[in-house]
Amino acid sequence: MGKIISFIYGSVAYTIFLGTFLYAIGFVGNIGVPKSIDSGDAGPIGQALLVNTLLLGLFAVQHTVMARQGFKRILINIVNPAVERSTYVLATNVALILMFRLWQPMPEAVWSIQSSAGQAVMHGIFALGWVVVLLATFMIHHFDLFGMRQVYLHAKGEAYTDVGFRTPGLYRYMRHPIQVGFLIAFWAAPTMSMGHLLFAAATTGYIFIAVKMFEEKDLLREFPRTYGNYMEQVSGFIPTGQYKEPSSSAAEASSSTTAS
Repeated sequence: MGKIISFIYGSVAYTIFLGTFLYAIGFVGNIGVPKSIDSGDAGPIGQALLVNTLLLGLFAVQHTVMARQGFKRILINIVNPAVERSTYVLATNVALILMFRLWQPMPEAVWSIQSSAGQAVMHGIFALGWVVVLLATFMIHHFDLFGMRQVYLHAKGEAYTDVGFRTPGLYRYMRHPIQVGFLIAFWAAPTMSMGHLLFAAATTGYIFIAVKMFEEKDLLREFPRTYGNYMEQVSGFIPTGQYKEPSSSAAEASSSTTAS
């Protein structure tokens, strides 16, 4: 895949991501989109539960399998390494768009806040969650996370350099601010339908399982000392402390110990 084609491919994948991200806000919040989590005619509850569970499972499998190093090694033998991340982003978008399109409403209310003040508070918390998600992506390098940096460097003929392990902003206080933002947004609903509850509960379970079983294990393999120290100081989802990076002298001593 040539440099220009790779850049166009990555740009298209990123543009679709932006549209999918904005649609996801409307889908979860029942705001301004043609098909939301509670819109449409409700069918048999058993059918809706089966379809929605399969859609959530499809996303979980795609998002987990394609993020593993073994799959990445296979993928870069098929496509240019510069578009590996863009391909992952594109596949995630497809899984989400499929979910948005095929989701079956389950409108029975589990809870409903009637007061206008309470509804306003929940809407504010909902918005806060999405803001946290977006800000957290920029804190660790938004354009690298979504594949644009890779195709840009490839188009310029420059070698890709990994952004490495960093703990800016919110990452100094919690290990997974992106996931925390999603959790806030998914649960902050003035009216929680059965369908929304299924979505929130399933995605919450997926987030905790994926973080503990896959993401953090990958990070520990890649940055054993640094990430291990980070885990000891900072909690995963609740800001309970501030990360203090090892001093240069401590880092040098650690390196000397490792070398010996």
